[in-house]
Amino acid sequence: MHAFQQFQAAFGRHIRDPRAAARPAGVPRRRMAIYNELLFNNLTGFLDACYPVTRSVLGERRWRSLNRAFFREARCHTPYFREIPREFLRWLPDEAGPPWLKELAHYEWVELALDVMDVDTPPHAPHGDLLDGIPVLAPALMNLAYQWPVQRIGPDYRPRKPHPVHLLVFRDRQDAVRFNELNPVSARLVTLLQEGRQTGSAACRAIAAEIGHPQPDAVVAHGATVLADLHAAGALLGSQP
Repeated sequence: MHAFQQFQAAFGRHIRDPRAAARPAGVPRRRMAIYNELLFNNLTGFLDACYPVTRSVLGERRWRSLNRAFFREARCHTPYFREIPREFLRWLPDEAGPPWLKELAHYEWVELALDVMDVDTPPHAPHGDLLDGIPVLAPALMNLAYQWPVQRIGPDYRPRKPHPVHLLVFRDRQDAVRFNELNPVSARLVTLLQEGRQTGSAACRAIAAEIGHPQPDAVVAHGATVLADLHAAGALLGSQP
């Protein structure tokens, strides 16, 4: 390794962990301190913006300690700054906090992920029949299941026991990210629609068969209401043309 490469490696080690790695020879202490502060503050700026609730429930001291550990230990898989929050989520240890912390962090990251998701709007008939036709979902959409009520967690509410929730998160027609809580049956309906092969009616009847419902027509009628609500919210664009 050439001398300059050795210097770069030493510089990087010190930036990551200034307490454990010696400052490279020839670099003034004050100048090195400026580099350390700028780079760490740059990183925490992205994390603070993405994870405000996680930060608030952990407290400033614990949150900054976690940021520092990520800065010191993680090896990112992408050079893009906007991917820093996802790299943090990928790195976040199970023991970093309460048992619901990772799900809370994922829930917060989802908003950023959908906001920047690069997708094309599929062909669709905006006012097509959602029961007899094949519904078309918004292209930027995640149908999520959590073991903890992440949408309620905050400084004033920290659950002690799991409480499973289903959340539909999507980018609507105005490019705003929206969150809808679903019951398990509605979440299953969205899962079937994501396959893009069944009519709305067929998906509802498939669910009726799965749960052994004695009145499939009642499930279809309820499904029609769910589909209309999803369409009004912007999670459904319409039906296939």
